[in-house]
Amino acid sequence: MNSVTRRAKEKEALKALILKGAKKLFLEKGIEQTTLRNIADEIDYSVGTIYVYFKDKNEILHALHSIGFQELGSHFAPLFSIADPMERLKKMGMLYIKFALENSEMYDLMFNVKAPIESLEDCVEKTDWDEGANTFGALKQTVSQCMEQGYFANHQLEPLSFMIWSTVHGMCCLKIRNRISGVKFQNADTILYDGYNEMIKMLDRF
Repeated sequence: MNSVTRRAKEKEALKALILKGAKKLFLEKGIEQTTLRNIADEIDYSVGTIYVYFKDKNEILHALHSIGFQELGSHFAPLFSIADPMERLKKMGMLYIKFALENSEMYDLMFNVKAPIESLEDCVEKTDWDEGANTFGALKQTVSQCMEQGYFANHQLEPLSFMIWSTVHGMCCLKIRNRISGVKFQNADTILYDGYNEMIKMLDRF
C-alpha cells in the first residue's frame, strides 16, 4: 500500500469515527444538546479535527442521514429483479420492517429524532440529497408499475405511495419505541408482522 492510499484510508477511517461518535451522542443527549466539542471529546480528537471533515453539526447529521438511506436503498435494490410489482411491493415492506428493527438506532436518527434540519432542507432545495429521494422513488416506481397492471384503480400515485410508506413506518416506530408492549395485544410478539400482513390483504383488494 503506497502512502497516498494509506492516507486516504486513514482519512476515511477518521471520518467514520467522527460519524460514529456523533451518532452515539445524538441518540444519547439529543442533537440540540450535542456540540462539536462533545463529539471531539467522545472520540479523543480536537475540535479542529472535526472541522477538517464537517463545517458544522448539521452537516454531520446530513452525512448520517445519507448513510442510513444508502443502507436502506441497498436492501431494496435486489428486489427489482422481481418482475411482478405487487409481489415486489409486499417484499419491500417486509424488508423495510426488517431494516428498521435490525438498525433501530439508525432508524431513529433517520426518522424519529427531532433535530435541526437546515442542512437537509438546503440539500433538498439544491436537489442534491439523492439518497432520501431515491429510496422513496423505489417505492413510488413499484406502486406505479402496480397501477400499470390494473391495481389501485382511481388512486393517485404519490399520495398512495406516501400512505403505504407512512403506515409501515408508523408500525415500525410503535415497535421501536416500545409502545406495543403497553397495549394488551393477544400476540404482542407478532403484532407488527400480523398487522403488516393485514395491510397486504387490503392492498390485494384494490
